[in-house]
Amino acid sequence: MITSSTNRYIEKIKNKFQRDRDVRLTDEREISAFIGILFLIGTLRSSRKNAHKIWNNSKGSGIEACYLAMSEKRFRFILRCLRFDDITTRNERREIDKFAPIREVFETFLATFQRNFISSEFLTIDEQLLAFRGRCPFRQYMPRKPARYGVKMFRCKDALVDAKTSYTFNLEPYLGAQPEGPYKLSNSPNDLVLRLVQPVEGTNRNITGDNWFTSVPLAIKLLEKKLTYVGTMRKNKREIPTEFLPTKNREEKTSIFGFREDLTMASYCPKKNKAVIVISSMHHDSSIDPESGENRLPEIITCYNQTKVGVDLVDQMSDNYNVARTTNRWPMVVFYDLLNISGINACCVYKANHPNEKVLRSDFIEKFAWELIKPQIDTGQLFLLYQEKSAVEHATCWDWKRYYLLHHHLICQEVAYVAATFAREVVTNQQETFATNVADMHARNIWWKCVRLVCQCKK
Repeated sequence: MITSSTNRYIEKIKNKFQRDRDVRLTDEREISAFIGILFLIGTLRSSRKNAHKIWNNSKGSGIEACYLAMSEKRFRFILRCLRFDDITTRNERREIDKFAPIREVFETFLATFQRNFISSEFLTIDEQLLAFRGRCPFRQYMPRKPARYGVKMFRCKDALVDAKTSYTFNLEPYLGAQPEGPYKLSNSPNDLVLRLVQPVEGTNRNITGDNWFTSVPLAIKLLEKKLTYVGTMRKNKREIPTEFLPTKNREEKTSIFGFREDLTMASYCPKKNKAVIVISSMHHDSSIDPESGENRLPEIITCYNQTKVGVDLVDQMSDNYNVARTTNRWPMVVFYDLLNISGINACCVYKANHPNEKVLRSDFIEKFAWELIKPQIDTGQLFLLYQEKSAVEHATCWDWKRYYLLHHHLICQEVAYVAATFAREVVTNQQETFATNVADMHARNIWWKCVRLVCQCKK
């Protein structure tokens, strides 16, 4: 999908270039390598670094895997041309959907997130602001967020309390008022939460949310869908009794409980003239957490604190190994966020399948980034080998028995085997005399003019 969309855009701008080799079409292998380079740069915390400094190895500070996979010029070209939809029909789709430039890729990512992981019994609803100051029809201003301006995204995450790891299960962008059509949806907190938890309806899981989402009607609707809810409430909600509101005469570290059918409301006073009000459809008593000590916290608040821990954790993990590069296109901002979440989710899946293995997320991301880059490097080196064909195609059978071709940039047995395969094709008439076991050959000298490695077989 990304490859075909990018190629359509390359065909569109092809006439602006003088040389065809500067605008050659891409393929899935190259796009995978491009994404792998983004992940690799992110693990080194160099995503905002100038690309020239990453590719320039004159002072030994470059990243070898990057310039072996593709040139700096090619990386910049793909970064410029990367698209996620059919540009020929974009204007028509934009008439009914503001999110049209990346809608299809976005839904593909979400389907993958929900298909490859079974969430735990606790899910958390929260919001995120993707930093962006460029032109965007639904850019938001949130003064309490560090970025202040950007694309607002709502998330439904898995809250694994013990492992302190969060798997992002569902996402929805805030698009404001959409045009009339199938994508025009209500932006009220109740409807938003119901859409985010739709994949887990009827599974008896618990949903945790902050005071922007929480209301008594929402908790009742979730109970009808066999989901419980725990969340803080704003003090201007009309369902809150007057006794639950903060007062100066109320004693510190005390709690007040209220019960209604399947709902429980608690008001906790941490200090004078302050009150924390929470509602729960999972708790049905006035229990105090004994582990809270002198604070005497209600169990509802303890449950809320434990399941809400994953909210800021995902943001911190994304910032630690962020793949995002500076851009003026908002679809790229969303795509970078999807890549960051994919890296976190992939690590969560791996840890769930290998509970006894300790894995650093940086090592894990670096490993699968290399797996994405490696096919492109091998293909590039095979191309270099064929460029040397004119220098070796006159070699005798005895030469190929004692020598094999190897490019000086990649001294490894895997590429040596590729070179040996190429050499075998050159001497097809005498394949039986060719030394196929490259591992038994030991390098002695290198003749760089013809890029041949002088070897001596074991006796």
